[in-house]
Amino acid sequence: MSSTAAAPVRTLRTGTVLADLLPASRVRDVALVAGGAALTGLAAQIALPVPGSPVPVSGQTFAALLVGTALGARRGFLSLALYAVVGMAGVPWFAEGASGYAMPSFGYILGMMLAATVVGALARRGADRSVPRTAGAMVLGSAIIYAVGVPYLALATGMSLGQAVASGLTPFLIGDALKAALAMGALPAAWKLVGRKG
Repeated sequence: MSSTAAAPVRTLRTGTVLADLLPASRVRDVALVAGGAALTGLAAQIALPVPGSPVPVSGQTFAALLVGTALGARRGFLSLALYAVVGMAGVPWFAEGASGYAMPSFGYILGMMLAATVVGALARRGADRSVPRTAGAMVLGSAIIYAVGVPYLALATGMSLGQAVASGLTPFLIGDALKAALAMGALPAAWKLVGRKG
């Protein structure tokens, strides 16, 4: 029988999100919030117009859900709130280099703030540590974004709710499935990597 023992794998307790693995300090939290806002702003510049829709396909929804999951509810909310406030103040880091709040797609940004909070709270309960739970968190987060963004789009443009769904939800479902698949692979893998290094 071999006397070589397997390398220990650290068990990371539930209630911890990925950002909590960094040394705790106020500076860390400020940097994480600012970094999450900047990441969302950068991801928003990956944007493709959708014919017939005032809402482009962009990377900002994926970034918002990733930020919420990695930072937790409070920091995730603050990060997306910072993103929204700075963009409203005129920094052109919304999708397609937009800024301000007088745009039909602004409701999606409000939805991202709520979604980041919810997926962050779920991550503290271990929702980012397995593929099925991560998938569930991403689907719920996306649903929250649309639940706010689509009605806002209808009100802002005068569309009927059916028209808003057709132009502000349906064209994005395949892309959202791909984004969820990326998160399903990345987040649980990150936890496994951290556990092995512990």
